[in-house]
Amino acid sequence: MPKQRLVLTFVLLTSVLTSGASAQWLNYTPPGTPRLPNGKPNLAAPAPRGADGHPDLSGVWMHETTTVADVKRIFGHRWDGEIAGSIPGMEIGTQHKYGLDILADFNPPESAMLPEAAARYRKHLAELDPSRVCMGTLGFPMGDLLSEPIKISQAAKLTIVLYEAGNYHRQIYTDGRALPKEFEFPANFGYSVGRWEGDTLVVETAGFNDKTPLDWSWHIHSDALHITERLHRKDFGNLEMALTIDDPKTFKRPFTIQIPHYLMVNADIFEDFCENEKDAVHMKNQSSVQR
Repeated sequence: MPKQRLVLTFVLLTSVLTSGASAQWLNYTPPGTPRLPNGKPNLAAPAPRGADGHPDLSGVWMHETTTVADVKRIFGHRWDGEIAGSIPGMEIGTQHKYGLDILADFNPPESAMLPEAAARYRKHLAELDPSRVCMGTLGFPMGDLLSEPIKISQAAKLTIVLYEAGNYHRQIYTDGRALPKEFEFPANFGYSVGRWEGDTLVVETAGFNDKTPLDWSWHIHSDALHITERLHRKDFGNLEMALTIDDPKTFKRPFTIQIPHYLMVNADIFEDFCENEKDAVHMKNQSSVQR
């Protein structure tokens, strides 16, 4: 639809002004990084473990990216070919397909939605003002699906996820507490609690408001949204992430998306403000050093 394509084009062009960088500690390798005989990081080494014996998920992580060719194949009917590869720091090919459209596996995407939710979505698109893209609209899970990495810092009873995109954060409590039955202050990123099932951290997140989009296609959700994450660090350099999206007010049934991440060994996240783009200079070098 023309309005949706206009919004997507504007958001991608505007987002270049909001991306940060994994640059300030460029080429600093943390102590304890396993090495290959040639001196490069050994990403296939066993995952590190904390004092409690669980895998340590700490590190700077970047999701796998959807290539320009796959973007054209998946979204060709909705995307202008001129966009691909033309936006420094926010090129198509640097995001994940689910960041562009979290319903990418459905054909058509709206087939996953309840009829009344699909009608609200079309009305929302018609009324959307793309110029407000820098007005705090980012939430979870979209914050982890753009062109910027995330940083996980794991402790015994609390794991923090820092998002380079927008300088946001999430707190995942692993101290045995349960999610509240009611939320007095619904939030863009919700409220999260985690538990270990073997070597997998299972995170339940709820308490969302309905103010944030799920993706750059601006798919809506309700305050009933509940997301279950399963995080498994299968080796030193690879983090398996599965998200189950459950919103009975918006979608016909829960659905699960897989988002593999790789470790950015010699990198860190950077502060992110509008008109502070720094990723373009460094992201390509970081990937070539570590892959």
